[in-house]
This record gives sequence, C-alpha cells and structure tokens, in this order.
Amino acid sequence: MTINIEPVSPIMMDLSAYIARSLERELPAPVVEKAKHHILDTIAAMVSGARLKPGRLAIDYVDSLGGRPDCTVIGARFLTNAVNAALVNGMHAHADETDDSHLGGRFHPGCGVVPSALAAGELAGRSGADFLKAVVLGYDIGVRFNLSLGPRKLYAGGHSTHSVGTLFGGAAASGALLGLNDTQVRHQLSYAVQQASGVQCWIRDDQHVEKAFDFGGMTARNALAAATMVAAGCTGVDDALSGHNNFFSAFSTDPRPDALVEGLGVRFEILQASIKKWCIGSPSQAALDAVTVLKREHQLSADMIESMVLELPDDRAHLVDNRPMPNLNVQQLMALALVDDMLTFDAAHDYGRMSEPQLVGLRNRTTLHYSPELTIAEPARQAKLTILLKDGRELFHHTVAVKGTPTNPMDREDVSAKARDLMAPLLGTEQTEALIAQVLGIDEMRSVLELRPLLQF
Repeated sequence: MTINIEPVSPIMMDLSAYIARSLERELPAPVVEKAKHHILDTIAAMVSGARLKPGRLAIDYVDSLGGRPDCTVIGARFLTNAVNAALVNGMHAHADETDDSHLGGRFHPGCGVVPSALAAGELAGRSGADFLKAVVLGYDIGVRFNLSLGPRKLYAGGHSTHSVGTLFGGAAASGALLGLNDTQVRHQLSYAVQQASGVQCWIRDDQHVEKAFDFGGMTARNALAAATMVAAGCTGVDDALSGHNNFFSAFSTDPRPDALVEGLGVRFEILQASIKKWCIGSPSQAALDAVTVLKREHQLSADMIESMVLELPDDRAHLVDNRPMPNLNVQQLMALALVDDMLTFDAAHDYGRMSEPQLVGLRNRTTLHYSPELTIAEPARQAKLTILLKDGRELFHHTVAVKGTPTNPMDREDVSAKARDLMAPLLGTEQTEALIAQVLGIDEMRSVLELRPLLQF
C-alpha cells in the first residue's frame, strides 16, 4: 500500500503558527482582567476539590505512581511529574460543580486548561504573564475545536464536548508554554487527536469521581503527555485535521474546520465564559437566582409554599432533575435555599439532608418543566419560577441574565469573595488572602513557581 504524503492545510498552518507565537502577543486589558478571574476561580476549585472525594483519591493515586518531583500537587506536600500533576489537579478542578463553563462551546474550560498551563508553566519556569497568556490561548483553542465539530451535533452523537474542548485547550496552553515551534505544535495536536475521547455516560456517575477525571483529569493529563512527548523529540503526523482519515472525518458528519481560526487574536473566548455564583451545576444557577429573589422580596418561608413550578431549557434540564447528588439536584437546591437562610457549600453537598422531611416535602411539591422555548432564548440559561402560596397568592420570577454569565458578570470582588469562601476553611485566612493577591497580580509574577508554597497544605 502506497501512503501519499499530503500537504499541510492552510488552516493547520495558521493554527499552529498562532499557538507557537501566542506568548509574544500582548492582550487587551479586559481580557487580562477576565483571565485573572477565571484563574482565581479555577484555583479555588482546585483547592477546595483537593479535600473532596475525587481530589483525595487522585492525590493518593498519583502519590502511588511516584514521578520526578517537578510540579505541584495542589493540597499535598509532595511533587510529581508534569503529566501526573496535570491529572491530579485537573481532577481537583472538577471534583465539584464549582468550576467555570462556556455555553457556546458547551464545556468547562478551566478544569482542563488551567491545570495544564500550571504544570507546563512550572516545568518550563515561565512567568505569571506567560501563564496567563497560555490560559487565554487555551480557552480560545478549546472553544474553537468544539465549535468546529458542532457542539450540539457532537453531543447528539454521544461524544462528550466536555472532554474534547478541554483536551485541545490544555494542549495549546501547554505547547505554548513549553516553547514548541510550528512543526512541533502540529505534531502535538496529532498526539492530542489520537487521545481525543469521552462518552456521555459520565452523567451516571453519582460520586463525581469519574466525572472529575473525564472533564479535567484525563484531558489535562493527555494534553501534557502530548506536549512533553513532542518537547522530548517525539515526532508525529503533520496535519491530523485534514487529508485521509483525519480528526474531522472521525468525529463529525458536518465539520467546520474554518471555525478553528475564525477571529483568532480578535475574539477572545474567555470573555464569553461564565463563572458560577453558586457552587452547583450550571443548569441550576438561574433557578437559584430566581428562588433567592422571591425569598428576599416576599420574606418567604418554606411553610408558606403550596407548590412550585420551575421551567428550565429542555436541552439541559435532565442534568439536574432529581439527581442523586445533592449539588446537581435542582429540586433539593431550591428547597435548601428556602429552608436555610442561604445556600451554603456544605448544605449543597450534604447527602444526609436529602432525607430531611421538610426538604423532601418541598421537592415533592416542585414540578420541573422542560421548556423548548427557554432552550432557544437569548441570553441562554434562563429560568422561570412560579410559586403558589397557601394563602392563594402566586409569585413569579423570570431569571433572564444569570449572575456570572457574560451578560451579568461577576466582578473582581465577587470572584474573590467566592474564592475566599472555598479556600479559607482549608488554607486559613492569611494564606488565602496571599493566594488571592498573587493571582490577581499574576501578570507581574516573575515565575509561576511562586504560587507553589500557597497551594501546598
């Protein structure tokens, strides 16, 4: 059999050149500020996740593997190699539903991109400014890979957008930080193509352990494996995105390869990413906004409520409909918000409270409607809540712009407050404040290694 050497496509030429030279470009000030928010939010997720079940298991697993002590394991005192560090820190980042998301790309970028960039940045001794630029690059490339495949079509075909976007985003970030040239980037992307995987059975994981691996750990690990192998001299296919038996022909029936390079350097996808106000699943954010507004405006208590009707977009309502995990169960979360003064992290993750009679009663009096109209509504992720009171009154709230989304963003103080709540119980006040200050000034940091003492506990 004769194998023809096919030319590298213009799209791959442009894409690999952009990745290889990304650290040379200056970023607009709003992009830098937004990147700091997402880095801080993801680091807070990794710190808190290090003590949740997926994080504890990941630390023990990586500790058993050994490895050259090059990179930080967040929440531990030992170091490991870059690939293992990316794995464990990626699992920390999605050990819970605390991490960020990108609606257009339909995935959680931070949990794969930030751990990849951290490991590569430490390995290469990069500055904080380079680290920040690599994170922005990772969001740009990860989103564009999902868009090039068509997120809804990829999802409908059984593939997981949550594993694809983070893999290529992490690969781009780590490749840039390791100083790969154009040709090496093309080979690295080929290695990433060979590792692209992910099936939506993660939805059946009621312990959030495999899900942490699928979203963050696997993707960051694979990204670092691709980057470090090519940096070590391994060669690969020059263009796995075009020609015979390419990535697109394997993953999509209607791909848009042009989407990979559309708006690069002009349209920064991190500006379209969302940070969660509530440490719960994304589809429940609007519902919690609605119930807290009505509770505040009408001084609601649980015993005043006869019934509740919640409407969520029909393409994602199933993700939070009476799930066994409390932080993914929208009926439980709404009930908690009504019974308690506020929804706390501990309450949202308390399996024991799932059986409290008052909360069970409220859940049973809550009807969830899957709304096709809300699926296509702009801005996305809206919710409508109707509460019927025992005195006959009917209350209604329509959450249009969810807090933390691009149309209603969290500012520096909002993100810092969330990070403080997640990290202070584990790090203490002094270390938490020092870490927040370091991240918010990360573009002035001479070496990303300066974060290490603040991430060990």
